[in-house]
Amino acid sequence: MTGQELINNLNTPEATELLSTLYGGDEVEPAKQRYYRLVEELMQDSLFPRQKFPELDGELRVFSVPGRTELGGNHTDHNRGKVLAASIHLDVAAVVAPRQDKLVFFRSAGHCDVRVDLSDLSSREEEKGGIEALVRGVAAEFAAQGVPVGGFTINVDSRVLIGSGLSSSAAVEVLLAKIFDNLFSGGKKSALELAKIGQKAENLYFGKPCGLMDQTACASGGVVAIDFADLLNPQVRNIHFDPASIGIALCIIDTKGSHSDLTPDYAAIPEEMKAVAAFFGKTVLRELEETAFFARLADLRKAAGDRAVLRALHFFDENRRVDSMLAALEDKAMDKFLTLVNESGDSSLQLLQNIYSTKNPAEQGLGLALALTKSFLKQGGGACRVHGGGFAGTIQAYIPFDKLEDYRELMEGIFGKGALTVLRVRPLGAIDLVFQ
Repeated sequence: MTGQELINNLNTPEATELLSTLYGGDEVEPAKQRYYRLVEELMQDSLFPRQKFPELDGELRVFSVPGRTELGGNHTDHNRGKVLAASIHLDVAAVVAPRQDKLVFFRSAGHCDVRVDLSDLSSREEEKGGIEALVRGVAAEFAAQGVPVGGFTINVDSRVLIGSGLSSSAAVEVLLAKIFDNLFSGGKKSALELAKIGQKAENLYFGKPCGLMDQTACASGGVVAIDFADLLNPQVRNIHFDPASIGIALCIIDTKGSHSDLTPDYAAIPEEMKAVAAFFGKTVLRELEETAFFARLADLRKAAGDRAVLRALHFFDENRRVDSMLAALEDKAMDKFLTLVNESGDSSLQLLQNIYSTKNPAEQGLGLALALTKSFLKQGGGACRVHGGGFAGTIQAYIPFDKLEDYRELMEGIFGKGALTVLRVRPLGAIDLVFQ
């Protein structure tokens, strides 16, 4: 449809219902204004003086991909473990116009305009770490599958908080995969197929090794339990769970810790877990029987070190805990689920040891936020755990609505205004929004 038709259709009852599903009823009007702006900016080259973009060749399409929050399974996916995750209302939205050539023009507020020529799909060292690498990498995977990819012009707006463990980069990868699929491949790929394409682009072109959890959760929508025992065909199971429906706010708290210099800390976790597996001739911990692990603990300590042993214990416990969390949600046993959330947090603190970096022991924002939350919730009714990779960044908390504003005042008094964000679980994953 044309830009004006799209703007008009945003005011239909059907569009209002869809936007309410994606963002919540109180966010419908702000969402409409956001999409108005994306359309208008795409059609007005004067707003982008750095580079004049050619006139649009095709009808406009609208896409949205959510960020995700991890609910259980902290640092298990890289050893082929189990995770529980949910897509959220904070998303990456885009308005797209197909082109007749092989050029992709990518616009995103706050970033430089990007131009990618898809006539060459080889990986480029100078593009690693940039959006060009993701565009080229996703296009290359479709081309490898026999899809004749073309170009498009895209205007993007991301509301997925950066550095908060909400998978902003995975959401962009899945967005690109969804766009290429819908424009050039019939739009038939499953959420898991889109996730795999995004992961390959990040691994091979962007230059960052990653598992498949983030992309799968972003693409799928709602709450998903993922079992990575078979990496080529992970088992994905959808579960209905909305904490807001039972009076609980799902929150993340940004402790404003620095993420600089943490790469060795993150890398050490899978390395140490795999070192334990290697001691037994295995590749990852999922292949290792716990009985064999415990039978040789004395020798293992000498070979891999105590921290590696403790992190392996976390993996085994957390894998079982994901199964228990899933069962609790299916049984609607919220008290049991919250107890397991707390246990996951305690395991990350005591066994996984990803609450602060040993290089900077004076900075322990995550530990402080967890301690304050536990004290706040000492009469029960909520839970908390580390969120994402750990060492710095965010914690996750389940707070009863009647305590939310007091909790916000506490957290923002310590970590600054805006530190607390309430997340909504979004039931829809990567979608092509059709406004009629």
